[in-house]
Amino acid sequence: MEYLEFELPIKELEDQLQKCAIIGKESDVDVSETCSQIEKKLKDTQKELYKNLTPWQRVQLSRHPDRPYTLDYIKAICGTSFLELHGDRSFKDDKAMIGGLGKIGDQSFMFIGQQKGYNTKTRQYRNFGMANPEGYRKALRLMKSAEKFGIPVVTFLDTPGAYPGLEAEERGQGEAIARNILEMTRLKVPVITVVIGEGASGGALGIGVGDHVFMLENTWYSVISPESCSSILWRSWEYKEQAAEALKLTASDMKKLKLVDGIIKEPLGGAHRNREKTFETVGETIMKSYEELKKLSPEDLVSQRMDKYANMGVFKG
Repeated sequence: MEYLEFELPIKELEDQLQKCAIIGKESDVDVSETCSQIEKKLKDTQKELYKNLTPWQRVQLSRHPDRPYTLDYIKAICGTSFLELHGDRSFKDDKAMIGGLGKIGDQSFMFIGQQKGYNTKTRQYRNFGMANPEGYRKALRLMKSAEKFGIPVVTFLDTPGAYPGLEAEERGQGEAIARNILEMTRLKVPVITVVIGEGASGGALGIGVGDHVFMLENTWYSVISPESCSSILWRSWEYKEQAAEALKLTASDMKKLKLVDGIIKEPLGGAHRNREKTFETVGETIMKSYEELKKLSPEDLVSQRMDKYANMGVFKG
């Protein structure tokens, strides 16, 4: 288990607990009382620490190297029923954007999401979760196929942004994202979106126009990352914590501003601390959301989705 800087007090207590257990095993000394005292202190410290997280600390948790990624969620929720589909039928298959058909129980879904890597080799293979235009065009192709067969769409957002390279711009990055946003507002099937990590800028929004949008507790969703915001405003990354505070990018901020529909609670310490519980909660949230949305006709779905996004940012003085 890797620890973030602000989690070091927890690491110290966990190390003490481990040493205490080893001493008990290797000698005849009864250390059960000491161990239980350390355990109690560890629980209290965890509760106190994670109850008062700053926006920047939540950003750090959303990027935790042990945090589950899109494929982890899909495989856990769908089991062996997931069939990955490839290519945009135009240029090539983008490994940073994955998608395919899977089942939760007896219900089929089209799953789409950005995929990051878990080590140096896979991070390069997945382009650090930054999709090219062909990734967004693949996503749109899959959404259109889902619409054709009346299959609901589930999207998982986890990207530091769309790939900003020259070749991406040459192939129409801005147009691909804009096209997806336009087409997603008109899809005649339910669209459920879950922010599972970083939700940065148009890169996330390109697959993020949903009837119901949920955020996991320790994720962020914003037009720009705190570091980039800091470098633009202060010409330095040093002010990233102030930027994170000002951007109002946490799940609770987004819910308060009515930009997302719900917050999915994470296990104490983050999604990576208890993956199975997180997968279970996300799966249940998707099914509950679908049960609500399937009652609506295609016309009502589109109409409500359009109204929802048209009303965002409306200010009454």
